[in-house]
Amino acid sequence: MRIELATRPGDPARPNEDYASVALPASGRGGALVLLDGVTPPRGDDGCLHSVHWFTARLGGALGELSVSRRDMALPEILSAAIERTADAHRQTCDLSHPRTPQATVVLVRWDEEQVEHLVLSDSALLLARPGGAVDAVLDHRLAQLPPAVRARRDAVRALPRGSAEREAAGREYAAAVEALRNAEGGFFTAAADPSVAGLAVTGSDDRDAVTGLVALTDGVGRWVETFREGGWEDLFALVRKEGPERVVERVRELESGDPLCARFPRGKVHDDAALVHVELFSPSGV
Repeated sequence: MRIELATRPGDPARPNEDYASVALPASGRGGALVLLDGVTPPRGDDGCLHSVHWFTARLGGALGELSVSRRDMALPEILSAAIERTADAHRQTCDLSHPRTPQATVVLVRWDEEQVEHLVLSDSALLLARPGGAVDAVLDHRLAQLPPAVRARRDAVRALPRGSAEREAAGREYAAAVEALRNAEGGFFTAAADPSVAGLAVTGSDDRDAVTGLVALTDGVGRWVETFREGGWEDLFALVRKEGPERVVERVRELESGDPLCARFPRGKVHDDAALVHVELFSPSGV
């Protein structure tokens, strides 16, 4: 087994709100991967005394511990329990009903000598390599599939002159329309304070010998595919294998820096927090 991780903040002056970890139990049987992308709220507008990186550290730690200590629990049960545990840590001091209470996207993977289980919630991605060389992308498409009226607002914003008052006003209206869909029926979902959201995650499992490796990445790395169109998910997996996670993150930074005004490749911010975990799974006997 080979494990590689890389992460980098979008802004060196701000804490990195991504979280990545891999746990290998003392039993030597299998392992677990956790990847979170903290959702940055408008400044001072989340009803919480704690930071997003506080939240991702708490939630990520709970997910990692439960994934290896509670083999009897399915991944959605683990996510639900971890959300509940994290909420308990600050429900007495914070307004957890606030729509922008600290929250995160989730990728959770667990494997042993028999199977590989996975869970994805929101727009981080999981790539599974197959013995024949194919790569399957496990994605939660709900954020990308906004209602037509909301997508029309987004396109209208992009058509307005940068820096104009009209664009700023239209941008606020678009942001409000997206926020109304956060953790709402017909919208998209993240791990915040409601344990029931775990039942809405994209989940699945494979026989252990059907997966040769995996890559988990936050959308700050997924830009290589989804924003800059440098290749497909299979191409990205091949690049990670060839050059390693740190170099892939650096490649994304180079692409971002080549479009500092976000004009050729529209996106919400020039640079985003980026995290990537690569695990090569060798023969089941070597797990």
